[in-house]
Amino acid sequence: MSCCRAPTADCRQPFFMRIIAGQYRSRKLVAPSGTATRPTSDRLRETLFNVIGEMVVDSVWLDLFAGSGAVGIEALSRGARMVYFVESSTRAVRAIRENLKSLSIDDGYEVQDREVVQALRALDASAIEADFCFLDPPYAHFGAYEQTLGFISQSRLIAPRSMVIAEHDKHSDLLDRYGALERYRRLQQGDAVLSFYRLK
Repeated sequence: MSCCRAPTADCRQPFFMRIIAGQYRSRKLVAPSGTATRPTSDRLRETLFNVIGEMVVDSVWLDLFAGSGAVGIEALSRGARMVYFVESSTRAVRAIRENLKSLSIDDGYEVQDREVVQALRALDASAIEADFCFLDPPYAHFGAYEQTLGFISQSRLIAPRSMVIAEHDKHSDLLDRYGALERYRRLQQGDAVLSFYRLK
């Protein structure tokens, strides 16, 4: 979640994306209006889920800085068992709930309407263990990456098999290591990059 990719675009009105595959394939998703969010593009989501493949089935996700919830909803569409959407923006939370309602998704998710680190503390205390953790903070907020990845690396939220994926700008590369997390793959698509981490 961050500012719109194209600074000249009119970001005052909500715009629409589509679910790429699975149970809800081709269904529309709405992104929150305003300049506070930058949804992960359809193409980048497709790249992400091509990498994950069948591992998404019956998996547990943390969708952090969730924005419209597009990544977590894509995971549900492809067979994920549970997604925890974490988002502090009121507009974005409203969009997540609207998207879930429009698809008649009644279970298999939880929306955490609070700051990411607060939510992570609560989830950690609840002994939640995620197979996938996706984070997409505002590109310019480099400290959010460091704080979030640092917390996750020391938490019980992930296991050695877990995959932590951070979306970021190609001009602001992340570190290869955050605590016990080590980057093992980097995929660039246009100006956006997906960095993949796991416990070492």
